[in-house]
Amino acid sequence: MRYIVIGAGAIGCSVGGRLHESGHEVVLVARGEHGDALRADGLELITPDQRLRLRVPVVSGPAEVRLRPDDVLVLAVKTQDSVAALDAWCGEPVLGGGTAGERLPVLCAQNGVANERLALRRFRQVLAACVVLPSTFLTPGRVVAPCAPLTGLLPLGRYPSGVDRTCELVAADLAESRMSAPVFADVMRWKYAKLLGNLGNAVEAVCGRRSPALVALARQEADRVLTAAGIDRASEAEFARLQGDSVTVRPIDGVDRGLGSSWQSVVRGKTSVEAPYLNGEIVLLGRTHGVPTPVNETLAHAAVESARLGRAPDEALLDRLTERVEAAVEAAG
Repeated sequence: MRYIVIGAGAIGCSVGGRLHESGHEVVLVARGEHGDALRADGLELITPDQRLRLRVPVVSGPAEVRLRPDDVLVLAVKTQDSVAALDAWCGEPVLGGGTAGERLPVLCAQNGVANERLALRRFRQVLAACVVLPSTFLTPGRVVAPCAPLTGLLPLGRYPSGVDRTCELVAADLAESRMSAPVFADVMRWKYAKLLGNLGNAVEAVCGRRSPALVALARQEADRVLTAAGIDRASEAEFARLQGDSVTVRPIDGVDRGLGSSWQSVVRGKTSVEAPYLNGEIVLLGRTHGVPTPVNETLAHAAVESARLGRAPDEALLDRLTERVEAAVEAAG
């Protein structure tokens, strides 16, 4: 199989780079300075035990690649960019007839739980991956992936449920590429558990650090919402058993890996963040099932505001953000 990685950022380059290194055919989709750097100098992938320079083929969009029946599209953009990316690729012709949406699988290797539903509107075969792969992309052409001995954990399955031959083949290729990819028929319970772990991303985007107190409030609120919605999710103990000692963050000499994906977006000057699809997912479910969500609603608004205003993450904003959350909780009763 050939992997077309749509969104060659931290996750896309980590997954695509490892697949390429192990001998699998990969194409990275990247534009701007990052795409130029990848074409000129290759992908610099830094891990605790390797500094790789990988010459992975790069295109800027679907017009530059001829799709084949053995292609797997790996969607690795942020959720706010998913619709544009899916629309750009689903109608592309595939050799032998038909379109990508009709014939090719798309693997959503993204945070949140909204991407798969968006993809299923456009693609007949959708796979979901729960991405546990801490990585950092701040400099064009360079990605830091600090986990070892394996680079990441990607539980995957068919969406909305089930397992098929494509899942098994993708899992085998990932396992050959220094990643753990167990296959689950109920993969979304792992993605909902990961969603809880991403609720603090909004705090990082605003304050440049995590606040255990705010994160705990956001998760407690989210737990109430998911319970009211009847949504199952994997426990922290299950995740710990699955992860074991094989996917462990380790220090890398001379490299600061920074914080999470939303913080990275703001630091790179992006004007949008994933918060409406992370904290915002909890807000949506809360409104649907009659559960107040003042904590997650406030965090989502604050992160969106910071990105829109181009405001750098600032630890001095933590007290103000905490006050906003407390006031919202009090107003909600």
